[in-house]
Amino acid sequence: MARRRNQLVWLVAALLLVSLPRAQAEEQRVNTIREAFARFWSCWKPPPLSRANPIDITVIVSFNRAGEILGRPRITYESEQATDNDRLQYRIAVMEALQRCTPMPFTDSMAGAVAGRPFAVQFHNRKPPPQPIEKRAWLTPKIL
Repeated sequence: MARRRNQLVWLVAALLLVSLPRAQAEEQRVNTIREAFARFWSCWKPPPLSRANPIDITVIVSFNRAGEILGRPRITYESEQATDNDRLQYRIAVMEALQRCTPMPFTDSMAGAVAGRPFAVQFHNRKPPPQPIEKRAWLTPKIL
């Protein structure tokens, strides 16, 4: 009786382990345009400030039904203040992001909808604007 119960426990555990990765994979599949862009941005790792100044860059990329890149990605915009070194470093970072994200795990319906259609993906890496110096009237000493 105890042996049969142990076999049943092992069988249930094995079934859970087999079905768990599939359930997690289904959750990670891209089903909307918003999810596709979120996935792009999650793969984005801009170059450190020691190697390049922050710039904005836009790439146009298309995918086939399997989620692989179709053709060659094309850089269509780079911030105008960027130097040649900045452009090079950011182009490398964009291509590395695309490599990390592909093949894109589209659902069947999403794969049919986006196959061959271009995505214009904008990657932003701006420095935050400086905080304005706040004048606090209540802290200034008042001389009477």
